[in-house]
Amino acid sequence: MQRTTNVFISGVGGQGILLASEILSDVALAHGLDVKKSEVHGMAQRGGSVVSHVRFGEKVYSPVIAEREADLLVSFEKMEALRWIHYISPEGTVVINDQQIVPSGMERYPQDIDEGLSKRAPNAHILDALALANEAGNARAVNTVMLGAFSNYLEFTEEDWKKAIEARVPPKTVEINLKAFALGRAAGAK
Repeated sequence: MQRTTNVFISGVGGQGILLASEILSDVALAHGLDVKKSEVHGMAQRGGSVVSHVRFGEKVYSPVIAEREADLLVSFEKMEALRWIHYISPEGTVVINDQQIVPSGMERYPQDIDEGLSKRAPNAHILDALALANEAGNARAVNTVMLGAFSNYLEFTEEDWKKAIEARVPPKTVEINLKAFALGRAAGAK
């Protein structure tokens, strides 16, 4: 029996966390896997925290990942990585976008985020997804850069991901999103 894979995705509203979780779910479904997904996005429109739990395998009974059970923790924003780091399993992989977004209701970004991350996730793979999205042609493609980066840690082919991206994003943005995915995949492999 195949083990269930747990992917925890976090960020802030407007970063495309929900689209990324949909694409991941589409890829797993295309492989005939059972997929369960849960999302929390209450304050998303105000730049608040957004999380998505995606679980897939032969048979998945719950959409929610327990603390210390995520195989992969992907964060589109640094403070959100630190906020949710307790979900990663001891053997898990952490992929973080090196972006800082000042949370709603705060005047400035907390100063101890990097220190906290280096203590809690010393082997995290950190990349500048915003710069790569801009290189691809659109800052809003951060989510597909991150998809590319974390795709290296799952057992699906590059072609599987490309098909899911092409099917899910608006037709006029396919080219930029595929370029963003490729840039993220290259950066995540380092």
